[in-house]
Amino acid sequence: MAQESPKNSAAEIPVTSNGEVDDSHEHSFNRDLKRSIPSGLGLSETQITSHGFDSTKEGVIEAGAFQGSPAPPLPSVMSPSRVAASRLAQQGSDVLVPAGGQRTQTKSGPVILADETKNPAMEKLELVRKWSLNTYKCTRQIISEKLGRGSRTVDLELEAQIDILRDNKKKYENILRLAQTLSTQLFQMVHTQRQLGDAFADLSLKSLELHEEFGYNADTQKLLAKNGETLLGAINFFIASVNTLVNKTIEDTLLTVKQYESARIEYDAYRTDLEELNLGPRDANTLPKIEQSQHLFQAHKEKYDKMRNDVSIKLKFLEENKVKVLHNQLVLFHNAIAAYFAGNQKQLEQTLKQFHIKLKTPGVDAPSWLEEQ
Repeated sequence: MAQESPKNSAAEIPVTSNGEVDDSHEHSFNRDLKRSIPSGLGLSETQITSHGFDSTKEGVIEAGAFQGSPAPPLPSVMSPSRVAASRLAQQGSDVLVPAGGQRTQTKSGPVILADETKNPAMEKLELVRKWSLNTYKCTRQIISEKLGRGSRTVDLELEAQIDILRDNKKKYENILRLAQTLSTQLFQMVHTQRQLGDAFADLSLKSLELHEEFGYNADTQKLLAKNGETLLGAINFFIASVNTLVNKTIEDTLLTVKQYESARIEYDAYRTDLEELNLGPRDANTLPKIEQSQHLFQAHKEKYDKMRNDVSIKLKFLEENKVKVLHNQLVLFHNAIAAYFAGNQKQLEQTLKQFHIKLKTPGVDAPSWLEEQ
């Protein structure tokens, strides 16, 4: 009976036709064991060895060092269908937690976070709020300066140039107004002289006894009217040039000066605001306000510096242009007036040619564009 036990054990081991041991059962055992071990255990090396019937060890599992976080103990055998189902369930959906704290389950794939749509009403409200705050600060700064309580930034050299420009503008406007009055009166005188010359010429034809006397006076009045028209053309040219200088060139520069003064008021307003915050306590509530005020102050300082530079450049070019324009116009005005009252008709006409002034003949329409071509 003692000899039958090994025979029975050997009989249970399948043998092939060549006399070799059939290890198909060993391979199926190893495959089932690998499936039963979950992938999350993180085993670096796993070797499953099965010895024959004469070995003292059967089903020995050799494993390497364990790496990774420890996992809770799992059952030794897990059905592959349950593992696959759990993996498919995890891969099939992703959990997205928005900023609001609500968990929403979305399909897997690239997630695109769109920006919140801007509300036009809120943007306009924000612009109105910033404009109101800026207007309040600037108004407070202006009132403080007028009451003598606030400080203002002053560029002495630039302010002196601006004051001179404004004073010169008033004087040039006065010259322009007087020149226009002279032109109007001269036009009326020329018109009267022309009518008087026509009356003398008519009487010269009807009065035989005073034919020559009326004729001389008619010629004189007509000559004076002609010279007056030439002088009127020179004066009108002088008026047009000075009007362009005063009401366009100087006015454009003064518009830049107004923008510079507005930038200066804003700069002083935000400078005063920053100084008040710096004098106060520094804590967690005031530090963000100080940083924001510092940022706004720096932005308005850059704007103020830019406008000051623009005003300086425009004043420089304006002075050069003013000297050149007024030099030519004053020479024209002097020569025309002197030649007219000296009775030098040739010199008067030469003055107009020198400055390229063309007179309009009374009673003659301007040429059409076809005739000009």
